[in-house]
Amino acid sequence: MSPDDLVLTKMGLRFHGRLIPCVIGRGGLVADKREGDGGTPIGTHRITGLFYRPDRINPRALPRWARPIGPRDLWCDAPDHPDYNQPVRAPFPASHENMRRADPMYDLILNTDWNFPEAKPGKGSAIFLHTWRRPGYPTAGCLAFSRPDMAWIATRVQPGARIIIRP
Repeated sequence: MSPDDLVLTKMGLRFHGRLIPCVIGRGGLVADKREGDGGTPIGTHRITGLFYRPDRINPRALPRWARPIGPRDLWCDAPDHPDYNQPVRAPFPASHENMRRADPMYDLILNTDWNFPEAKPGKGSAIFLHTWRRPGYPTAGCLAFSRPDMAWIATRVQPGARIIIRP
C-alpha cells in the first residue's frame, strides 16, 4: 500500500498519514452490492472524478481536475436505463439522484469507479465520497466525512487513487 491509497479501517479512513472519521452505508460492508441495498462495496476502487458546487465552494481551493455541478446535473440510478450509473442532465425521465442538492452533502464529491463506466444493471450506482449528514449517520452506500475532512481529502487525492475497502 501507498500513502496515496485511501484505506477504510474500523477506526476511519487512513490517508496521507491521517486517520479520518468516516461513515459508511446503512447496509454495512457488502461483497455482493445491489442497487438500493445501502451497502458499501468491498474491494479496491479508484477515484474517477471530483465534482463541486461552484456557488458554495471556491474552485481556486480545488485541484484543476475538479468539475462544477450545474443546476441540471443528475446521476442515473435506474438499472434498466442505458445511462445507468452515469451522469445525466435534466430533464431526465428515468430514476436519478440530484447532484445539486439543497443540503451540503454533495457540495464536494469524489466519484469512484464502482460499477462505472460500464455499469452492470442492478449492481449499484453512485458510490461517492461526500460530506456526511452528521457524525455516525450512515449513508446510502457511500463513504462520508465532515466538511473540513472532505475538503482536506479532495485537495490531496489524485485521479486514479485507490480506495481499499476490506471486509
